Amino acid sequence: MASVTIKNLKKKYGKSEAVDNLNLEIRDGEFFVLLGPSGCGKTTTLLCVAGLINPDDGEILLGDEIVTSREKRLFLRPQERDVAMVFQDYAIYPHLTVFRNISFPLEVRGVDKEIIEKKVKEVSESLGIGELLSRKPAQLSGGQRQRVALARAIVREPKVFLMDEPLSNLDAKLRVAARAELKKLHERIKTTIIYVTHDQVEAMSIGDRIAILNQGHLEQVGTPREVYENPANIFVASFIGSPPMNFFPGILKREEGIFSVDLGFSKIPLPKKIESSIQKKGISLPLEVTAGIRPEHVEVVKDGQGLIRGKIDVIELVGKEFIVHLDLSGWSLVSVTSATLELSPGEDVGVFLDPERMHLFESNSGKTLLQS
Repeated sequence: MASVTIKNLKKKYGKSEAVDNLNLEIRDGEFFVLLGPSGCGKTTTLLCVAGLINPDDGEILLGDEIVTSREKRLFLRPQERDVAMVFQDYAIYPHLTVFRNISFPLEVRGVDKEIIEKKVKEVSESLGIGELLSRKPAQLSGGQRQRVALARAIVREPKVFLMDEPLSNLDAKLRVAARAELKKLHERIKTTIIYVTHDQVEAMSIGDRIAILNQGHLEQVGTPREVYENPANIFVASFIGSPPMNFFPGILKREEGIFSVDLGFSKIPLPKKIESSIQKKGISLPLEVTAGIRPEHVEVVKDGQGLIRGKIDVIELVGKEFIVHLDLSGWSLVSVTSATLELSPGEDVGVFLDPERMHLFESNSGKTLLQS
């Protein structure tokens, strides 16, 4: 096992900055996820750690060993880094049996045959493919091929596993099962994993910590709960969560000692914890802001005093819940509410926005106002 340190990493393709001054500290034994949309730099970062791409600037350390340094003119080849990579397309050899695919990394290192047989058997059985060792890849399902690729990586016992969207070729049901398998595998082997995905549900369900990238820049690093409950900016708030967060332009005010955000269709008093955060920053008011609230913190009710009035546009039934699309004086709003509530498209309803769950972002920078 080894920690991974990335310092001031830069990689440019033409005029495009794939990775721009990236700094990350990945802990020994951590399941660390690189998350972001296509083209954000997550795979480029992974390939730099693997030694498959030489960055334009920066340093990469595995444990205490420098493996990449432009300043020191040092660049270790992939085979010198003791890392194992699992690709999106599995990259297993079609002409070899499952056994030979798994054993191949050990064979090229000249490991004794008895040790190879023992290790292949142990790893294949732990991944539920022990009965498939005589088959060729063409005889396997997508989920089985994915496990063969994992087994081939695990059998090497590397310091770090690098995984580039290894579940993206699986169907939805298999992906859920494979995520659980990966999590159990990590708990058992305790090896550092750097995992690339564009799927925020996948990242939230398996990662110990998540680094969210956007156009080569690091937006936020934190646990799944931290990035969900305390997003650093509008990009993180909009990217994490399904359905995504609702946003409204507003004016942050203080009138007669009371802080509120004026959304145009409603003025919402802010709770003490939000007041305290704003006061610590010494913000001059009034201030143009973007207010955000997650759909699960928007309550739709039939009747009640002091509620915002809205009209239901569309209702989606998703298991035990409704995803309700509302029109609030020309603004669109999404709510996740219990499917036991009887609602109909076109119906006028009351809407309660929980001020305790409100997020406020500075309109120009997009940064949160609720963190120091």
